[in-house]
Amino acid sequence: MGKVLVRNVIKRKPGYLYYVDGKGNVCEAKMARGGGKRKKRR
Repeated sequence: MGKVLVRNVIKRKPGYLYYVDGKGNVCEAKMARGGGKRKKRR
């Protein structure tokens, strides 16, 4: 299991997934679904 080293280093955007790659960089990837605002139903 991983450890949280530093909190609140980056500002997160809704709809994006954040992970650490093999080189130790924090990467941002657009999620396939979710994260956006819902449309109003009539």
